[in-house]
Amino acid sequence: MSKLTLDRILHTQGFGTRKWCRELIATDEVTIDGVVFNDTNTPIETGGLEFTIFGKCWTFREHVYIALNKPANFECSRKPSHHPGVLTILPDQFTRRDVQPVGRLDHDTTGLLLMSDDGAFIHTQSSPKHHVPKIYIATTHDPVTPDLIELLLKGVKLHDEPAPLAAENCRMIDTNHLEIVLKQGKYHQVKRMLAAADNHCTALNRSQIGNLKLDELGLAPGEWCYLNEAQLAQLAPPFIKRI
Repeated sequence: MSKLTLDRILHTQGFGTRKWCRELIATDEVTIDGVVFNDTNTPIETGGLEFTIFGKCWTFREHVYIALNKPANFECSRKPSHHPGVLTILPDQFTRRDVQPVGRLDHDTTGLLLMSDDGAFIHTQSSPKHHVPKIYIATTHDPVTPDLIELLLKGVKLHDEPAPLAAENCRMIDTNHLEIVLKQGKYHQVKRMLAAADNHCTALNRSQIGNLKLDELGLAPGEWCYLNEAQLAQLAPPFIKRI
């Protein structure tokens, strides 16, 4: 961590322009350790810094790493076209500090979505060459059969793909639900694979990325949390960073 003046700290955390942050400080809206702090000249140690604005406490974070339980009918885009963007679920500060979804889930797909403003983290987690395993629960129109599971494990041919795509693992949950593990991350891959196998995906939920499990995070649809170092270490490839 480093030392920054308070206006720069607020700016890096997404609270507005440097000018606006100085106005917040000048009007006694910022406290540190319960004391109004209106000095914009003295550098402050950012490591472990907590401050309060408008009565809400914030912790300085060089980068943010977020897990969101994405609800249906939200787009993973900074410029959504037909539905609200997932960034509208988060506080406005995150948009101003350029937080982005790590990869994309379709607007009607729910479940675990990572978000960050750390470009290296986004690249590591979304790049196909890293083969990060992702687990999905698919609801199928027609019953799940052993032949369907076998076909998905063997591989199905998709339009515009040079070779068949196969699930890393796949198992039946019940009559109309299956769990499928993918590493490729192709466009609409689960839905297209089921269609190629003569079935149809009626609902899709991402339950896990690497070893990070949505149900262990305890997030209801639309809820989010910061990821700590132990949780980041559960991702594959492991991503451990001082936060």
